[in-house]
This record gives sequence, structure tokens and C-alpha cells, in this order.
Amino acid sequence: MKKFKFTIKGNQYDVDILNIEDNIAEVQVNGNIYTVEVDKNIQQTKTPILVRTPAVPSTDVEKSTQKTSSPSFTKSGGTIKSPLPGAILNVHVKVGDKITMGQRLITLEAMKMENNIDSDKEGKIASIKVKKGDNVMEGDILIVIE
Repeated sequence: MKKFKFTIKGNQYDVDILNIEDNIAEVQVNGNIYTVEVDKNIQQTKTPILVRTPAVPSTDVEKSTQKTSSPSFTKSGGTIKSPLPGAILNVHVKVGDKITMGQRLITLEAMKMENNIDSDKEGKIASIKVKKGDNVMEGDILIVIE
């Protein structure tokens, strides 16, 4: 359990506390084992055990399904979400517009910087969920594309 070195009247003692129950301690002094009684109750300190849930990777180990489409595959339909929290400075499209990949859709101000949100899909604007001056959070849907 615990080890101590004592010097008493010039004599050195190596003391190992082997076991403590209530106020009775079993100690080993210079190789000899003694059972001693302590004047007060000793409360044994317990070291907390840190319990963590096992880490699970966010991706599959097996590559059984394709997670992204090939660059030659044209993507169409879906939503455009805010990549970070900020304020809408400008909406560059309107409902009914046909858009292509890479086309600028919205200008978003985040942390005093202007960020262009470009289309990663092709299609037609079905609805615009924000307007100039709106504040958005990360992941909010900005535009729905059909």
C-alpha cells in the first residue's frame, strides 16, 4: 500500500503499510510484520476510477458502400446548409432560377469575414429559407434545390 522511511533517535526504519481495517493496521518494519492499533479511525482514501465509453470511429472500417459520388456524376436536388454561424449579407439567386455547380448562391458574414456559399449541386431553386440580414446557425438550411 504505502511505504515510509522513518529515522527515530538516529535509527532508520523502512515501514510498509500492508493493510488497514477500521483502526487496526498491519505494517512491516524492516522486514518484520506487526499488527498495530491506531488511536483514531483511519478512513482509507479511494482513488476514483475514470470510466470512459469506448471510442467509436465515425467512419466504417469496411469500404462496403461508396460515401461520395464520382466527380463526373452530376448531383442534383437537395439542400444547401450553412457551413458556419453568421449573418446573410446577400442572396444571389431567386426561386425558379436554374443553377449549376460552383455558382455563387449566398454571401455569409461570419467572424467579420465574407464567405461565399457556392452550389455543389445542379438544379432549380425550389425555395429560399433565408433573406438578407437573417442570422443563421451552422447546419441551418438556406436553400432547397429540386
